Amino acid sequence: MPTMKDVAKLAQVSLGTVSRVINHASGVKADTVLKVQEAIQKLDYVRNDYARGFKINSSRTIALILPTIWHPFFSEFAYFVEQKLYKLQYKVLLCNSEADADKEYEYIQMVMQNKVDGIIGITYSAIDQYVSSKLPFVSIDRYFTEKVSYVTSDNVQGGRLAAQELLNRGLHHLAFIGSYSEYKNDTTKRHDSFMNYAAEQGFPPVEIYVPGPIHHLEDLVYELFNQHPDIDGIFCVNDTELLEIVNILRKQGVSVPDDVQIIGYDGVSVTNEVSMYVSTIAQPIHLMANTAVDILLRKIKDPDHAQEISVLPVSFRSGYTTINH
Repeated sequence: MPTMKDVAKLAQVSLGTVSRVINHASGVKADTVLKVQEAIQKLDYVRNDYARGFKINSSRTIALILPTIWHPFFSEFAYFVEQKLYKLQYKVLLCNSEADADKEYEYIQMVMQNKVDGIIGITYSAIDQYVSSKLPFVSIDRYFTEKVSYVTSDNVQGGRLAAQELLNRGLHHLAFIGSYSEYKNDTTKRHDSFMNYAAEQGFPPVEIYVPGPIHHLEDLVYELFNQHPDIDGIFCVNDTELLEIVNILRKQGVSVPDDVQIIGYDGVSVTNEVSMYVSTIAQPIHLMANTAVDILLRKIKDPDHAQEISVLPVSFRSGYTTINH
């Protein structure tokens, strides 16, 4: 492959001048820029960013670890992370980890080898021993034993808001349906806050709350409604589970929202302009992505940068799974 030296020789300029033209630096004469561009085109020269990264100790690449790209929250979050980084002239390397600790560890090693500059991770696997406070790593929701920066939505506010919305509609027989991870993370607060607030108002909810992933959800829901046929309001741990519950209830002849009203959590969209149109506690996904990128870039710039914790506000978004009041 042609090199910068080849371009400089053909254009009859110095290597430094070629570098300045390629990096759009100021102070290069227009006719010189034209000569370099013509040489680049003639030689079909392509800059080797990977080799350049070794010289400047930066790959201009960020790894994004997701449990799965199939989950709408994860895919929407990835979209906004890539959008933000592209504007800053960074590339994104996507790890669809499927909770595989070995796979995630490979990406952590890539930071050590300067193949990527840092990691934004939504991870629910056993990688705690590999994550240090010096590592340029920003976590979404999950805590680590080391002081690693993380970004989350206000799950306490979200759980309380879901309970308030259901109670304000005159629904007094509430239920929570969801799962939890064995690794400590902020999402459990949406369950705890919902349960506590409703109980404080005199309406303690029933629940399906089991380690994830939930198997045989339809059987569990059927059993719950057999034991508590008066359930009239449900808070689901996320929007994806809400959609599953709607389908399960319809199979059982239960109408949503006429018989049971349901609120989810996430606020994901079908497209960039159209929401899923379910009633939900909406996370500021765009802001979460931008905040995670900003924190990570500060950490990359200064490895000794202190831990940052960003808890972002949520809001209620009305949809077809509740009745407006």
